[in-house]
Amino acid sequence: MVDPRRCLNPRVVVTRELPDPIMDRMAALFDSRFNRSDEKMSRAALATAMADCDVLVPTVTDAIDAELIGQAGPRLKLIANFGAGINHIDLKAARARGILVTNTPGVLTEDTADMTMALILSVPRRLAEGEKLVRSGAWRGWSPGGMLGHRIGGKALGIVGMGRIGQAVARRAKAFGLSIHYHNRRRLPASIEQDLGATWYDDLDAMLATVDIVSIHTPLNADSHDLLDRRRIALMRPHVYLINASRGGIVDEEAMVDALEGGRLAGAGLDVWRHEPEIDPRLLALPNVVMTPHMGSATLEGRVAAGERVIANIRSWADGHRPPDQVLEGWL
Repeated sequence: MVDPRRCLNPRVVVTRELPDPIMDRMAALFDSRFNRSDEKMSRAALATAMADCDVLVPTVTDAIDAELIGQAGPRLKLIANFGAGINHIDLKAARARGILVTNTPGVLTEDTADMTMALILSVPRRLAEGEKLVRSGAWRGWSPGGMLGHRIGGKALGIVGMGRIGQAVARRAKAFGLSIHYHNRRRLPASIEQDLGATWYDDLDAMLATVDIVSIHTPLNADSHDLLDRRRIALMRPHVYLINASRGGIVDEEAMVDALEGGRLAGAGLDVWRHEPEIDPRLLALPNVVMTPHMGSATLEGRVAAGERVIANIRSWADGHRPPDQVLEGWL
């Protein structure tokens, strides 16, 4: 138990419009206040909400930093994040104030892995370039040398971060004939390695210098910020493709663009950005980069499932129990 006292009708503030079934159920269960727009709340609006609620339900676009947490009212006892990533929440500040933080792990795994696999296919096969060529009206029909890309079968995929999503990507990639290599803080059990045909590297540098495609699946935190910096990007061979559907801050974006422009990387598939929604204009000009608008988990099924996890966490806390998805010390 977290607290023997129950919060029978918690005031819940939801910072972004969620799927209607989720908002309807929250309205029925809690004293809920919704931001019924697809625009994120201003910092001032967040501060006002946090001053007078029991539960805040933010999303990745809400920067819940130490200053906001420090200004929160005494009622705020739970930040029930809508989404798995929690790099936008200052966990140390929340812990210092006695505020629990929960997330929604697992429900978006398969959707994100699908998007990652789509990027892994799209970049070497030049799908975005081909689609633009057809729309432009400049395509003159099939030719033996037209739009030549590279097959992915037989290539080596290096996965940075082999949690739920990394493993789901590995299962898909194995079916396409890629060999699986991975770097993780902890080695996977032998049974999982055998099932995936995966080779573990305790040295990230060694893996980056060996593989043909690099896909990032580690959470963004103090240890992973700029994990792929200029030095590590330089370790990759010129034919390598870089895929990122995790968080933009894990990659030194300027160094990545320099490598792409200089021919030291073959291409990139990007679903996340360092300063999203702002994108480096140099990236927009590169034909060998496939870009999607942070839509890796964007399925209706996934969004509803995430909302259901948020509700489960709030109900458990309101009943005086530890929420099932409480973020614990290991995330700090």
